[in-house]
Amino acid sequence: MRTIVPFNQDWLYAPAELSLHAPDSDFTPVTLPHTNITLPYHNFDNLEYQFISTYRRRFTLPEPLNGRRLYVDFEGAMIASAVYINGRLLGEYDGGYTPFSFDLTDHLNAGENVLQARLDSTERADIPPYGHIVDYLTFGGIYREVSLRYVEPVHMTSVFVKPKLVQAPTSANPTRRAAWIEAEVAFESQSASDLDYVLEMVWHLPEMPNNVVARTSGVIRAGESSRLEIEIEPTSEWDDFDFIELWTLENPHRYLVEVNLYAADGSTLLDADTALVGFRDAWFAKDGFYLNGEKIKLMGLNRHQTYPYIGAAAPARLQRKDADIVKDELGCNIVRTSHYPQSRHFLDRCDEVGLLVFEEIPGWQWIGDEDWKALSLDYVRRMIERDRNHPSIVLWGVRINESWDDEALYTATNALAHKLDPTRQTGGVRFFQDSQFLEDVFTFNDFSNSVQPPKQTPHLVTEFNGHMFPTKSFDQEERQVEHALRHARIQDKQMGMPDVTGAIGWCAFDYNTHREFGSGDRICYHGVMDIFRLPKFAAYVYESQIDPKVRPVLRPATFWTRGDRSGGGVNPLYVFSNCDEIEVFYGEASYGRYTPDGDQFPDLPHAPFCITAFSDSHMFGSSFDDLKLVGYVGGSAVIEHSLSSDGVPQALTLTADDDTLHADGADMTRLVFKMVDKYGNRLPYAVSVVSFEIEGPAVLVGTNPFPLVGGQAAIYVRASQTPGIVRVRASAPRLNSAEVTIAIK
Repeated sequence: MRTIVPFNQDWLYAPAELSLHAPDSDFTPVTLPHTNITLPYHNFDNLEYQFISTYRRRFTLPEPLNGRRLYVDFEGAMIASAVYINGRLLGEYDGGYTPFSFDLTDHLNAGENVLQARLDSTERADIPPYGHIVDYLTFGGIYREVSLRYVEPVHMTSVFVKPKLVQAPTSANPTRRAAWIEAEVAFESQSASDLDYVLEMVWHLPEMPNNVVARTSGVIRAGESSRLEIEIEPTSEWDDFDFIELWTLENPHRYLVEVNLYAADGSTLLDADTALVGFRDAWFAKDGFYLNGEKIKLMGLNRHQTYPYIGAAAPARLQRKDADIVKDELGCNIVRTSHYPQSRHFLDRCDEVGLLVFEEIPGWQWIGDEDWKALSLDYVRRMIERDRNHPSIVLWGVRINESWDDEALYTATNALAHKLDPTRQTGGVRFFQDSQFLEDVFTFNDFSNSVQPPKQTPHLVTEFNGHMFPTKSFDQEERQVEHALRHARIQDKQMGMPDVTGAIGWCAFDYNTHREFGSGDRICYHGVMDIFRLPKFAAYVYESQIDPKVRPVLRPATFWTRGDRSGGGVNPLYVFSNCDEIEVFYGEASYGRYTPDGDQFPDLPHAPFCITAFSDSHMFGSSFDDLKLVGYVGGSAVIEHSLSSDGVPQALTLTADDDTLHADGADMTRLVFKMVDKYGNRLPYAVSVVSFEIEGPAVLVGTNPFPLVGGQAAIYVRASQTPGIVRVRASAPRLNSAEVTIAIK
């Protein structure tokens, strides 16, 4: 029977190519996920992570084989791996973003075994995305999890579950409605091929594994693929589809489907696998995107999977947090995994919170030779086979981002995607409208500072702004306001174009890049949030589109200073909010109520407020008071926000995203620290050095002391494998210290 054993602890690591006979003393103990080198958050050279390293894991079998096969499964290692067991080469794998496995069975010892990996993290031209310069970094290391997988000689290699609501009537039953699930199962057999087996599919009600909706079974022959179908029609107990909850953006409901493989006797269980699936219908039509028959305008952002200090080696908690940020903090309904398949933990969380996903293969503008193209085709297969049970994924990206046309390659990638998953459409991101259209959806990077009328439909804008107007969180106020307005203008424009399905801005978070693209410190400041996932003004454009029934939003796009703008003053003042009205107070005096600027932004669900109340008397050199804003929904005050006029730091704040971590040696949480005014607003021009002290079974990951510029930043806490209480204290000159407590369990 199948057993999955996490295999992430007790690894040894050396930042060099070591032989199979090198002593363990040449290595350092590490836990996966692991980056091959910890770096500053900026001001480093990508050459620093480009080297060959060695990973080693000594182990005895966690449980007996008992006739089973044993595989080692790598979820991701950057970028070329050669894996050995007990001195024998198992095989090599070229690629950093897709999973790979090796069969250990025939090379195992009765006692101790030694698994060793030679990892080449250089930017190799023969492996996508390289061949030319790339606008992101591929940090090295075994940066995703590894596991051991015990399976019987005959076992399932993939399970693709396709749920659907069938409402079409038949001549025999004109009012027929039914719920339907198909499971497509692939097998691997190292037994006699003429043996019969029984395959069973069980559909559970949510969170009630003992309450089975339906089950089906059938006889299959080893070595063959098989399909099982379950179809249920409502009974008197179930009115129509009241027993089926759809997967929606607001209620992303999922069902558990089990697939069991039995011996021919029907009672000896050999293998079992599960999938969490959602009943939903997602389709890009010429007139828009439809989810469960409802037309929805897509508004989202692109996401790189890299983080400060640790590169891409982020544990599950941080990956899941990114999905929460994009959905809950920014209010987006779609994210694009630019420009590669991303962590399963991120995708799992997108499923859970109702965040749509456009996932694409690795690459950036360059197309290599035939071997390079063959790798790209293989990545299409691995990406889709890994992720096609995720209800959040609505589009497969089967074209190298912003590449030129290649009819043979992209005909092949589209055909493969449709074969592996006929339930989803394909897209291929390009940056010119006259590109050959081979996919189902015309996905287009539009940097025209507008939205070009579509030449092909369905039409989805997959990038805009970005490098056209990079903006730092410590830039002068006018630039930060203009950065936000550029996002607002494009989203407003696409909202008014019925033949554009949506727009995905570039991008969610600042990211490290090569010197050919980034600012002088090797960061692309294209995000609506900084590299620490903290907001710039542009983030407020997206947040303000959240339904006020979910939560009211009131975000002034100002640091409330008198001399930061050209010519001085604070006029006009833009406020991003989902309120019906805003009342403005200057000091104690009310300057009236204001409504959203529907003239400038006629199609945004919640247009920004443009407040022009501050005339010449409020310009540079006159007296200056605090600002208070009060937001009203339905005539009632629901939120307020104040800013101090003195600009003097009043406190150093320190907050942790989580108060509990797992004692596994890998779990991490973010610590956000800010210099703030008396109302808690960050002060972007308060430059200081912040120092940190830590007590307890954890380590700090990040710059310490930290030269804070921009008023906000973050470091991380990584748990050890020992339970206990961790205290982190932050201090800065002239301010009181701040402290957080985290339990390691």
